[in-house]
Amino acid sequence: MGKLVFIVGVTGVGKTSLVEALCRQDGFSRGLEQHEVRPFQARFASDTQYALPNQIDYLLLRAEQEISLRNKSLIGLLDGGLDLDFHGFTRLFYTRGYLSSDEFNLCKRLYDLPRDVLPFPDLIIKLTAPFEVIAHRLAQRSRINIARPDDLNLLDSFLNEWLALVDPERLLTLDVSVDDPDYKQIAPKLVIQIESRLK
Repeated sequence: MGKLVFIVGVTGVGKTSLVEALCRQDGFSRGLEQHEVRPFQARFASDTQYALPNQIDYLLLRAEQEISLRNKSLIGLLDGGLDLDFHGFTRLFYTRGYLSSDEFNLCKRLYDLPRDVLPFPDLIIKLTAPFEVIAHRLAQRSRINIARPDDLNLLDSFLNEWLALVDPERLLTLDVSVDDPDYKQIAPKLVIQIESRLK
């Protein structure tokens, strides 16, 4: 069974860019958020009644990605992952009123089932940067943003609550506040850290 690494952090911190940079170093396979092809993402961006199908779609996608990556010989990288989609985004959308209590509980059941069956990620890398830096990055992005700059603090608090329960040996925190959009400086050193942690 292959090793699995989650790259987590708030919207706009640079998860996808880091996954792509690490994959350019070889030795990795990847699973991305696939914003452009998710069937409910654009609908949710313009109409919050699509929050539930959007979250169901993402929770299923993330479970499917975990299964696929675990069946490969290379180290699997996920930009986000099942746990971030539930503990971060599902909780955020429930708090914002986009999901009812019953809908949130349905998402929790859908999260709990694969998480109880699938192995927990071997390593979680949390990306951090000041919120003003992230807000600037969000403003530069051309893709769909469901979470807004004013969601960053709440999203980060939910993420930290989940990570507080994670074995510290499985957690690596990385400050990405320095402007290195392609991670050319960070990626080679991080590959060494990842391989060392997964031995």
